[in-house]
Amino acid sequence: MWSRHWPALAAFVLALSAGAPLLLPAAPAAAAHGVSQGGVEWPREWDGRVLRPLASSAVEQRFAARFPGAIGRFTDGERVLVLRRVDAPTRLLHPAADCFRGLGHRIAATRLEHDARGRLWRCFESTAPDGERLRVCERIEGDDGSAFIDPSSWFWSATLGQSSGPWLAVTVVEAL
Repeated sequence: MWSRHWPALAAFVLALSAGAPLLLPAAPAAAAHGVSQGGVEWPREWDGRVLRPLASSAVEQRFAARFPGAIGRFTDGERVLVLRRVDAPTRLLHPAADCFRGLGHRIAATRLEHDARGRLWRCFESTAPDGERLRVCERIEGDDGSAFIDPSSWFWSATLGQSSGPWLAVTVVEAL
């Protein structure tokens, strides 16, 4: 059921990251290189799972044409990952929850979580107007080893020179 809503959700996540200057080499956290998409080298795998590129919808393609950077959308067979390469601070990178709210989703259970590798993520549950439930987690990783769980703290750290890029903004979406 959630795959039926993915084009709108992906457009929302892309709109969330509107204008994030991207086009960088892969960040260390995404160390497995290989998938070339739109002239950008994306990771071949994420957390030990092989990534397969997903086709962009017409709405996503129009958005990406105006986007000052690179956006990749992938699946590992269970989850959808939206990767954005960012090479300069921008206020156009927004929290995923803002995008989901804009699509009419109800956001609940927002929390910080550590994954199996010890990385900190900001996660939330999203309920679509039709009742479909998703789990969404996001983080931003810098080429310098820095990591952020929200775009605002990333923006100020990057703007003040406390973190150097390029950065990789990662949003992971899975059905509940």
